[in-house]
Amino acid sequence: MPDTSFLAWPFFEAEHRALRDEVATFAAAEVPGLVDHHDVDGTCRRLVRALGAAGLLRLSVPAPYGGAHERLDVRSLCVARETLAAADGLADFAFAMQGLGSGPISLFGREDQKAQVLPAVARGEAIAAFALSEPEAGSDVAALACTATPDGDGFVRLDGEKTWISNGGIADFYVVFCRTGEAPGARGLSAFLVPADTPGLTIAERIETIAPHPLARLAFENCRVPLENRIGGPGEGFKVAMATLDVFRSTVGAAALGFARAALDATLARVSTRKMFGGVLADLQMVQGTLADMAVDVDLAALAVYRAAWTKDQGAARVTREASLAKLVATEAAQRVVDHAVQLHGGLGVKAGSKVETLYREVRALRIYEGASDVQKVVIARQLLAATT
Repeated sequence: MPDTSFLAWPFFEAEHRALRDEVATFAAAEVPGLVDHHDVDGTCRRLVRALGAAGLLRLSVPAPYGGAHERLDVRSLCVARETLAAADGLADFAFAMQGLGSGPISLFGREDQKAQVLPAVARGEAIAAFALSEPEAGSDVAALACTATPDGDGFVRLDGEKTWISNGGIADFYVVFCRTGEAPGARGLSAFLVPADTPGLTIAERIETIAPHPLARLAFENCRVPLENRIGGPGEGFKVAMATLDVFRSTVGAAALGFARAALDATLARVSTRKMFGGVLADLQMVQGTLADMAVDVDLAALAVYRAAWTKDQGAARVTREASLAKLVATEAAQRVVDHAVQLHGGLGVKAGSKVETLYREVRALRIYEGASDVQKVVIARQLLAATT
């Protein structure tokens, strides 16, 4: 049985405990029949529809637009991602991208933009995508080169590329961050809502990774978008992006935590039944030491993730340090836990399609996307240094 004792921690309220049970029930009943890892596009479309029908995507948008809370509740997002990730990586992905992809609109969109997009996201009828990274600009957002230039009659023209875009190729709309030139560097960026069928937007490449999910490189060539599709003010793109990541970065740690819990559960079952040296694998003291290391990593990751989520939900304007710390601690810990799981499963641990082999492929990307681990260290250090001046 999965350990849910952490839900008694003071970070949580009754609704979070009920939500965990609701998501776990959905995952057990629905996810196995929806997931086909050889058809990631179809799987993600099915999962989004099912998550919407189950009411779980209501967590991704504010209440006035079909959401579950007046503002995004980060603890709820984390509980859902952790539980879905433990069941299947694509289930977590499909849920997570609805929130991240529409997050800039939830946080900074005008009322008409919110009304246009968010209810369909909550119902699972529109698939969202967050288009920030470029071939030469990932963690260094200020280096973005994709441009949006005035094109007469209240339009802008987008030119350039985005890459590593999750839901690329299946999204109904993209939130695209471009250089608009109000000021140098990060102060000269803006965000735009770009429907997927906009002329001049093409899928230049579908990208395959070790744990497949819908991922693409986007090309923009003379892509004409109404200026009214700008999200936030001119030159506020960096602010929009960072505030969105401030909410959702902790949830990446929660997904890692879900992978780690699944790996620990699978390992406990394996070592308790695997016969060796006249007993079972769990009788060996060195194995017990590894299990203890795994349990410590899981609890430390959970503490970091839910501390950050709770802090944001208490009304903190920004949780840059806490969210970066949560992502760093949880993703690095999950990598260690999953690696231990593979080792203790022996040959079964590297058998294609086994639970821990799948987790080994799924967990690796979490140390890279939404800011690689080394970048999180830079963010944390800068926050510390800023506090001393």
